[in-house]
Amino acid sequence: MAAIRGQGMTGPGRAPKQQVANARLVVPFEDNRHLTHLLGEFDSHLALIEDRLGIEAHAHGNVIILTGSDAQCGIARQVLEELYGRIAAGETIGPGDFDGLIRHARHEVPEDGAQAQIATRRRVIKARTPTQSVYMRALQAVDLVFGIGPAGTGKTYLAVAMAAHCLEKGLVERIILSRPAVEAGERLGFLPGDLKEKVDPYLRPLYDALYDVLPPEKVERDLELGVIEIAPLAFMRGRTLANAFVILDEAQNTTTMQMKMFLTRLGENAKMVITGDPSQIDLPPGMKSGLVEAVSLLSGVDGIEAVHFQNADVVRRDLVARIVAAYDNAEQPGKPNA
Repeated sequence: MAAIRGQGMTGPGRAPKQQVANARLVVPFEDNRHLTHLLGEFDSHLALIEDRLGIEAHAHGNVIILTGSDAQCGIARQVLEELYGRIAAGETIGPGDFDGLIRHARHEVPEDGAQAQIATRRRVIKARTPTQSVYMRALQAVDLVFGIGPAGTGKTYLAVAMAAHCLEKGLVERIILSRPAVEAGERLGFLPGDLKEKVDPYLRPLYDALYDVLPPEKVERDLELGVIEIAPLAFMRGRTLANAFVILDEAQNTTTMQMKMFLTRLGENAKMVITGDPSQIDLPPGMKSGLVEAVSLLSGVDGIEAVHFQNADVVRRDLVARIVAAYDNAEQPGKPNA
């Protein structure tokens, strides 16, 4: 039976520098060309490892010398060797790859300890936090997934990536992406332009994710043919969504009736992902969020999983994580601001 799962993790943060070095680990690499990519421009990747793990890392010839605690140096070696192997296999790496592997190595995640990934035509997306790994595996395993948590945790992006993967593999025939147009009360008539021009501003984040995981020409062609459909939530009423990967984004702004309507659209051979941040509800005061209610009502229902992201899962950049934490602190009386 599926369970509502959350990750009670602390943030990646910055590990304190070790006052007394109790380990010195020398990690050799064969190919200096690959090593140059591993180090990053001006050894920026080594600086990131130092910052995250609280150790010292220096390159000398074809070796990297790690100085600090045994455990943290061991994590650094694991990360460096894994990413060196990816470079040797022809992959391009960046700071996010280091950050993701370090987060996975530093946190124990029951059942899903390894780093999950999604392959699309344009790129291979690897989980950057343990919770992302849990989420990505849930997207593969069950037909209805809730992704709940703050902005910048990859809830929508990973759902779109999985939708693109399923479409390319022939597992579904189409992708349907939707959002509630709450800011205009789903009454778009006063906006200028035709229907597409009226709703596009509300759906732009979904377009952005699509263009990042699929070739632009394929996105344009599939939008033209109706293989990819992007529409406001109000347009889902009365439909049965079969043989499709369906995503509802910003679902914290649905009402109870809207959420029930959307959930009951699920047809044969279809997957549905519902994402949202309960801390950013834009509904009128006193109106219950359909997302919050649905997660509670459907807890424990077979074939449904809800994955809860925390501030520690914010992957956009450290500053975004600190902004989210500051707002959370302000909303909790008696708790000092970070």
